[in-house]
Amino acid sequence: MFGIRQSRRLAVAAIALALPFFTSLAHAEIDGSGPDAWRVMGVAPNDVLNVRMGPGTNYPVIETFAHDERNLQQITCVPFYTMAHFSAMTEAELDALPPRWCLMRTADLTKAGWVAQRYLIADFDEEILFGDGEPQEVMDVEKILPAPTTGAQAWSDTDLVEHARGLVAALYEYDNPALGQSHLDPAAPDVFFSTEFREALRSRPPGADLLIGAQDFQGRVSEPVPDPDQPMFRGMITINVEVENFGQTHTAVFRLRGDTTRPDAPLRIFRIEHDGWSYP
Repeated sequence: MFGIRQSRRLAVAAIALALPFFTSLAHAEIDGSGPDAWRVMGVAPNDVLNVRMGPGTNYPVIETFAHDERNLQQITCVPFYTMAHFSAMTEAELDALPPRWCLMRTADLTKAGWVAQRYLIADFDEEILFGDGEPQEVMDVEKILPAPTTGAQAWSDTDLVEHARGLVAALYEYDNPALGQSHLDPAAPDVFFSTEFREALRSRPPGADLLIGAQDFQGRVSEPVPDPDQPMFRGMITINVEVENFGQTHTAVFRLRGDTTRPDAPLRIFRIEHDGWSYP
């Protein structure tokens, strides 16, 4: 089994019952314990993240967080739902929800306010161990996944399928909260997704994680494998990943093909499918 997300604790955030000057905070953990800390992501180095009086851009800005602010504490998020609520909602119901906002505060309690959830990622101090038991280092994805060659030395179908399998495996390894790496970060290496997929990601509202098919995760992810029935068909390659989450197992399906918008049409993921829904 892939050990990549085995220790990732992304449960529904704590809800605050009272917050007078942050001195007598009462809170309850719903459906498990969430990350102890969060950090800001997706903000340019020369910019800051606006912190607002309420959950929306119609509220005034009262503070700012640095573009790489770390060790933030999450109080609650709206819309609020537990894992049970999330699991019971259809994809259409989830898509109909407004963008999620979270009430955050700094560890020293000097600043607090509401920020858009899409700018937050779990901030883990502990190392997440991988299958070989060694801490994962920052990946140079460009080096480990060179584009297939063309012309007289073009890759065989078997080589292309293996390249696709390796690309999906690299995506799961790259998506590592311990290192502050996410496929949603605009700075993520441009080797995973097709141009059309990347464009769709820019406007995607917060929702289920594309790699695990849920917003919250506690489980394991298997090694990617080519589809046993039809690994390659008319230029499309299918790679399957078994995801076990909160005791339930399903197969994440990755569809890849050459991206003709790029030189030499390198293999890229153009669709991800989970039980009952797909993206984009």
